[in-house]
Amino acid sequence: MPTPIENIRNFSIVAHIDHGKSTLADRLIQLTGAMDAREMAGKEQVLDNMDIERERGITIKAQTVRLNYKAKNGQTYVLNLIDTPGHVDFAYEVNRSLAACEGSLLVVDASQGVEAQTLANVYQAIDNNHEIVPVLNKIDLPAAEPEKVKAQIEEVIGIDASGAIGISAKTGEGVPDVLEAIVHKLPAPKGDRNAPLKALLVDSWYDAYLGVVVLVRIIDGTMKKNQRIRMMGAKAAYDLDRVGVINPKKVEVDELGPGEIGFFTASIKEVADTRVGDTITDDKKPVEKALPGFRPAQPVVFCGLFPVDAAEFENLRAAMSKLRLNDASFSFEMETSAALGFGFRCGFLGLLHLEIIQERLSREFDLELIATAPSVIYEIRQTDGSVMELHNPVDMPDVMKIEEIHEPWITATILTPDEYLGSVIKLCQDRRGNQKNLAYVGARAMLEYELPLNEVVFDFYDRLKSISKGYASFDYKIIGRRPGDLVRLSILVNNEPVDALAMLVHRTRAEQRGRAMCEKLKELIPPHMFQVPIQAAIGGKVIARETVRALRKDVTAKCYGGDATRKRKLLDKQKEGKKKMRQYGKVDIPQEAFIAALKVDG
Repeated sequence: MPTPIENIRNFSIVAHIDHGKSTLADRLIQLTGAMDAREMAGKEQVLDNMDIERERGITIKAQTVRLNYKAKNGQTYVLNLIDTPGHVDFAYEVNRSLAACEGSLLVVDASQGVEAQTLANVYQAIDNNHEIVPVLNKIDLPAAEPEKVKAQIEEVIGIDASGAIGISAKTGEGVPDVLEAIVHKLPAPKGDRNAPLKALLVDSWYDAYLGVVVLVRIIDGTMKKNQRIRMMGAKAAYDLDRVGVINPKKVEVDELGPGEIGFFTASIKEVADTRVGDTITDDKKPVEKALPGFRPAQPVVFCGLFPVDAAEFENLRAAMSKLRLNDASFSFEMETSAALGFGFRCGFLGLLHLEIIQERLSREFDLELIATAPSVIYEIRQTDGSVMELHNPVDMPDVMKIEEIHEPWITATILTPDEYLGSVIKLCQDRRGNQKNLAYVGARAMLEYELPLNEVVFDFYDRLKSISKGYASFDYKIIGRRPGDLVRLSILVNNEPVDALAMLVHRTRAEQRGRAMCEKLKELIPPHMFQVPIQAAIGGKVIARETVRALRKDVTAKCYGGDATRKRKLLDKQKEGKKKMRQYGKVDIPQEAFIAALKVDG
């Protein structure tokens, strides 16, 4: 018997990192009896199933679960919960999860109050016309100030928080009230059972036994086993092998009706064939108009990944293809470098995404990697009117052919305690920021800055955390590209350019960056039998130089006594040899030097 549509509730949990989304999801799963105490024993955050998610205590992939709840009014409801990530790099996961729901639980830490990503995620929910239920978590902490935080929610976000539910997700206090609020305050989905099938593709992942598993939200019509479906965006048709729901284990059902969230498998080989946001319809009776879908996830940060051992190149290619199966937002293409050999130029959604992928490659596939300095996509307008996108500073055309270079800019929202405000403003000014707004949220300052993205991708987040002792929170969104006075900084070792160390920097920062790089390399490159000059140059102009001194063999050791001209002759001969060596000698730069030099940025 299918569940009547008025008894279905689809909701997601939105919050800042560490405010207790996944812990609340655990309590809801426990209270509705979807998993018993034995299955949950020793397993915190049931829905975070990657090792990295558990270790770092963050959610990377949005996870779905279907819960059956018997309310106090005696009726049984089906609750579809989507647990979303809180980190800015995974905002695209949040966006598509919200599109499949009608309401959201806004979880705010009662001891810390509203943070930067609380704002970003709740505004996304409001954009999706969600009904929002505020929940104050961690009220059992001595530092909790529920009344103050309620006032903060009303003041900053502008939603009524008088009925906010106080809970402790850790102890379970107040969680039954959350279930009642979901049933009574959130709207039921709308949909027509007799219309042609129309479903939204929410997510997809790869399963070694089933092939690609696709998560869908049914809008109209029904989806049954053996039905032939069509994906309107990918223009492909498939026969359904199985249809089911996730509660947290996969359970097969006869059909999915309007308003329901479930999964299907159809012997699909690659996750790339299932585009998130696509519209799924019946192959024989298609709908006329596709759903609006989502903007595809655009890579923001690029960096080169090279194997330390060149023989591992094929293993790296295979590993990346496997990761791509489960993460369609990660893109890569092959590239070669004179210094590092064969590798890949990879695109990521942000620095955390880059770090996670790197960690997964080394952990799950046992690969040792070198990453080049991260860079962003620049748009180069040339004098002949053509426009090119530059992912790698090495490919930059001749300066004479460039009219202007456009770089991506972001709007950053930073929340910081008052005592660190001066340091945070100085950091933003040093990174070429323009202040847009400064307001106070309770005792904390809320700063809005426009910043160039290439100043943020290096180590902005780390610096912000260290100057604010970890108390500042940060969120950003891209606002477009603007022209900038950018130059390519080349590093030359023994008059040979080293392509892996080339970078695009603002003209005002070039000398400082070049000097730091030369000083670092001077310590890292071992002495040779001849002097090794290390230079930083913009075009043909050298802006910084350091010299690695030569090793010197004592050629006069065998001369004892006799005429001074004998010693002179031997020293002159050595001098000639060194001169010749400097012309033809090859400088060995050890791999460790590259890794250390790439960490100097900033």
